[in-house]
Amino acid sequence: QVQLVESGGGLVQAGGSLRLSCAASGRTLSSYAMGWFRQAPGKEREFVTTITRSGVSTYYADSVKGRFTISRDNAKNTVYLQMNSLKTEDTAVYYCAARIGQYSTFEWDYSYWGQGTQVTVSS
Repeated sequence: QVQLVESGGGLVQAGGSLRLSCAASGRTLSSYAMGWFRQAPGKEREFVTTITRSGVSTYYADSVKGRFTISRDNAKNTVYLQMNSLKTEDTAVYYCAARIGQYSTFEWDYSYWGQGTQVTVSS
């Protein structure tokens, strides 16, 4: 199985940028489709974006489309989430997740999860 560790979270002003990383160990990342999810205080965890094993195809939630970009470097066993034009409503704990098979927008499809990294966007 694969272990996932997120990093790169922090405090940023609205309009700013952050890049999150998700480093995998235990198995090669190229075996997994990957996703990013987030959970804001008092809310359910929600889908952000997902990417196929090869990185050729991606899919985004409407709320982040055009602002966030998911990418992966299978040679480095790492997935990235570039977040631009951040808004206060992007404040959440961000989780990366892995699944064997097709990419998915549903969190119950993912078998492996990181511990999360906090992103706080101030106004």
